[in-house]
Amino acid sequence: MKIVALFHPKIKLFVDGRKETFSVLKNKINRDDKVIWIHVASLGEFEQGLPIIEKLKTEYPSHKILITFFSPSGYEVKKNTNAADCVVYLPMDTKANAKEFISTINPILAIFVKYEIWPNILNVLKENETPTLLISAIFRKNQVFFKWYGAIMKKALKTFDHFFVQDENSVTLIQNINLKNVTLSGDTRFDRVSEILKRDNSLKFMEQFKATEPCFVAGSTWPEDEEIIVAFVNESSKSIKYVIAPHNIKTDHIQSLKKSISKKVLLYSEIEKKDPSLYEVIIIDTIGLLTKIYSYADFTYVGGAFATGLHNTLEPAVFGAPIIIGPNYKGFNEAENLVTKKGLLVIKTLEEFTSVLNNLCENQEFSKRTGLINSSFVKENMGASIQIMAHIRRLL
Repeated sequence: MKIVALFHPKIKLFVDGRKETFSVLKNKINRDDKVIWIHVASLGEFEQGLPIIEKLKTEYPSHKILITFFSPSGYEVKKNTNAADCVVYLPMDTKANAKEFISTINPILAIFVKYEIWPNILNVLKENETPTLLISAIFRKNQVFFKWYGAIMKKALKTFDHFFVQDENSVTLIQNINLKNVTLSGDTRFDRVSEILKRDNSLKFMEQFKATEPCFVAGSTWPEDEEIIVAFVNESSKSIKYVIAPHNIKTDHIQSLKKSISKKVLLYSEIEKKDPSLYEVIIIDTIGLLTKIYSYADFTYVGGAFATGLHNTLEPAVFGAPIIIGPNYKGFNEAENLVTKKGLLVIKTLEEFTSVLNNLCENQEFSKRTGLINSSFVKENMGASIQIMAHIRRLL
């Protein structure tokens, strides 16, 4: 990793960030602090754990909340979050690191979100009799825990005091390896996105931009997504306002995307100097606005399912928007369910995208029905946080 870090900026963050972990901990965590430790892999798992983190912070104000990240893409975005008293990288899972880490933080409760299974750290937590939970977990038959060669990882699972899982299949798989301490609670992300509806989602520039026109919002797009979306935008004669929020907001990519669009395009970074109502397309070249922008969408596209993996479909879903996605959504539980329910509309080509979006534009009943499937799905799956917090209160 240290050698790769010389040539790869993200790996450099991964390596260098871990050099500071113990010094930061020793500066911010005292021996007599009551520490609740939450570990997440990256940004998605942080958002997944946030409903629990926020409730812990409210109900146990005298305790210290420690959040650890595995990935730089999560840590670098959330290292200054107000949700925690301390945020650091998780040390690499060696026996020596595990002992020093747990000894330093001495947690009264450890919570792992979704997937992260680190055998050495979990063994030390077990030895110390620290209550340890895995929340919003999802298990599949092809995972190492359920293979003949997965003895070490299967043993690591047995260190958890309780599993809160997303679906019935996960319950069955866990019970099949003789672990009965499992509750079907669902996914805390539904609680997270439902909170979005309670906040102020207004954006003045979006009100000016959209006015009375239908608005299409494409979020977290990759080049493969943008190729299709841009072709439609350039060819369509429909009166639609378009917002594109790329996953990659580096200047060269943003400028290339802007040049590829033949309609009048405004960058968000230029918004203060221009009148948004005069433009047909806005490209969002910043982070942190997409969720609020979704609240203005009549139809949406969520990117990633032509590339590395589908991004968050629950954020537009909570606003009752129809959602178009690419073909590679397998393994994303909520997406699989919503495709079956026909709230998510899957496309593979420009022709399919054109047909679906035109249908949404021209058939208001179809569009409204599709969006309602999505918002109802979110409401039906809320409540995981209630079950998890009830368990935690019994522990603390």
